[in-house]
Amino acid sequence: MPSEGTLTSAPATEFSAQRALIPLREIAKAPHYLGTDEHTRVREYIIGELKKLGLETEVQEAFMLSNAKQGLLKPRNIVAKIKGSGNGKSLVLLSHYDSALVPSLGASDAGSGVVTILESLRAYKASGKQPENDIIVLFTDAEEIGLDGANLFVKNHKWAKDVGIVLNFEARGSGGPSNMIVETNGGNTNLVKAFENANVPYPVASSLMYSVYKLLPNDTDSTIFREEGDIESMFFAFIDDHFDYHTANDTVENLNIETLQHQGSYLLPLLHYFADTDLGNLKAEEDSVYVNIPMVKFIHYPFSWILPMLILATLLFIGCLYYGFSKHKLNLNGILKGFIPFLSSLIICGLFGFYGWKLIEYLYPHYNEIQHGFKYNGHWYIVAFVFLSIAITFKMYRVFAKRITVPNLIVAPLLFWLLINLVLLLYLKGGAFFIIPVYFGLISWFLLLKYQNNSYIGLALLAAPALFIFAPLIQFFPVGLGSDHIVISTIFVVLVMGLLLPVIGFYSKRNLLSGLFGFLALVFFVITHLKSDFNEERNKPNSLVYYKNAETNKAYYGTYDNILDDWTKKYLGDSPKSASNYIESAASSKYARKYTFAAEAPTIEIAPSTITINKDSVVDGFRTVDVTLQPQRDIHQLMLYAPIDTPFKSLNFNGVEVTNTDDQGKRFYKRKDNLLLRYYISDNDSLKIQYSIPEKAPLPQIKVLEYGFDLISNPLFNISKRPKKMTPKPFINTDATILEYTFTTEKENQTINTDSSLNEGQ
Repeated sequence: MPSEGTLTSAPATEFSAQRALIPLREIAKAPHYLGTDEHTRVREYIIGELKKLGLETEVQEAFMLSNAKQGLLKPRNIVAKIKGSGNGKSLVLLSHYDSALVPSLGASDAGSGVVTILESLRAYKASGKQPENDIIVLFTDAEEIGLDGANLFVKNHKWAKDVGIVLNFEARGSGGPSNMIVETNGGNTNLVKAFENANVPYPVASSLMYSVYKLLPNDTDSTIFREEGDIESMFFAFIDDHFDYHTANDTVENLNIETLQHQGSYLLPLLHYFADTDLGNLKAEEDSVYVNIPMVKFIHYPFSWILPMLILATLLFIGCLYYGFSKHKLNLNGILKGFIPFLSSLIICGLFGFYGWKLIEYLYPHYNEIQHGFKYNGHWYIVAFVFLSIAITFKMYRVFAKRITVPNLIVAPLLFWLLINLVLLLYLKGGAFFIIPVYFGLISWFLLLKYQNNSYIGLALLAAPALFIFAPLIQFFPVGLGSDHIVISTIFVVLVMGLLLPVIGFYSKRNLLSGLFGFLALVFFVITHLKSDFNEERNKPNSLVYYKNAETNKAYYGTYDNILDDWTKKYLGDSPKSASNYIESAASSKYARKYTFAAEAPTIEIAPSTITINKDSVVDGFRTVDVTLQPQRDIHQLMLYAPIDTPFKSLNFNGVEVTNTDDQGKRFYKRKDNLLLRYYISDNDSLKIQYSIPEKAPLPQIKVLEYGFDLISNPLFNISKRPKKMTPKPFINTDATILEYTFTTEKENQTINTDSSLNEGQ
């Protein structure tokens, strides 16, 4: 990574993170999710910045309906172009400008991506170059809701068919190195070669990252370009300090300046490269293994090499075994005994990693309130568990390997690494670069077998690739997958120390080293304890909603929290009851499916949407109904539920036809549950529903949940602001005023149970 952010005084042709912070402070002033005034302000500000660069811009907008997620919304994409001198494919510079719902200020996710593109474009234009390829600037909307802005561009924009490659800038935290990940439907070989040719100064990239990424339930706008448009992408994302992701702590102050500089160190050279490169030749049949290594910088080779490299390593392993036995440097008894310290270390460290974290969750139950997998003190836990694993491994080799020679000890870890590479070959080819340190380990092993006296410096240099390649992964897995995956780090420590045996196997003070690292582990566990509480730097996430049932005319405060704090107790009481006693259902969320606690609340009048029946007619045996819902307050989500067995023949929302069919191909709306639609509202837009059902089928009774994210700001509710040591819980609809009511579309019998009358049949 860059060691600092380039100053504003840097030459105009260079990327400056300090310059990029200037527009970022404007973008991340407040939450700017779809439908808010801030969302509009941020869009207009970005358009103004593009115009300063001399780019004509347009706003692409249309209603988009996600059949899979049953969501309707109107994204507004910001689109601009620098016209190239040629007629080839276009380069797209991509990020999104909406922030996550409710709490997030969106500085990293993805304000950092927006300003990386703006600053890189400024530096590129300062160079005076005229690109050969068109450069399209695309700041998508509604990425946080469902990648709908990207979907709108790929499916509807006239420029989409000419795109050759997308460079997408994202964030899933607020610090750490940015990782390059490839998105392609075919082979990645040509993309990897292009990345190498662009000669970025600080590449952080490995094919393992994408292999793991594809296994996780996460998508980006690049996924839409790949799936819907068969368009190649590279996306760049940093994931450290994941606890800031989608929270009110995603601020400019928390964004690491070196991380922002790292993003720019990718884009500017790639922009210069792809602006003048033939973008029609990026597709490939073959995949490549790739990884960054210090000094060497970046290496890659085709997947077709994986099996031969593994076979060759296996043959070398067998050859060294034969050579060692023939020279009497190896013996079967010593090799078998060498498995004892290695397997003991592996098993004990694995158990400590797995059950140790279980114990930590038991001792610190409030960690579960942090819905991010990676905890505030997660880095300290990594250090503590790594030191503990080192201590255990040294102890096992001290106890069980006193009279075993180093060449005999090396056999067990090398055999395990060969087996690991066999598993990678079968299931996770992106990690096949793991074989590289094994080759260096085989060389060290051979030198120990052949020569009586060896250079410890030479053996240390041969062991260095194992550290360079695997040490970052020891941190990456808990950061990227969650602190509960610390067990992967503990096992990796043992495996890496196995490759370091040509050096550490000769240490005579293993007992002392075990004690030292055990003491350091204890010190860092104490540090984790001291950093386990919540304060102004480590905010406690909490949630509160006001839920009114118009049919019963009763209201409740609800929460998703398992552990209440002083702020939530003011509204839920010291001994709240289960939410199931009061609130029948809640909209599903990514991390919390149901409200946990609820308490009765004052009944406050909330105006529901007016309902207008525009049409109700019968033609050819089907009844067609046209109804409009018009919000009467500032709401951001409107959710509709209807019985899952309602036999819809056709269904249309705001002019967008639902195309789902049942298993027999009939045009009946297919659903997994009673959820009919989740409508994300902007500009107080109405919702027009048109449907047809068989004439004799009963009209569906539709339940409505209206969400307004104004619980804290609305003076009607008199909710106090959170203390500075608390923050709204991410990934759920918190700080919301929710109104539930039901209606049918029967003109003759239109009744809505609410204390605010609806305009029936207007």
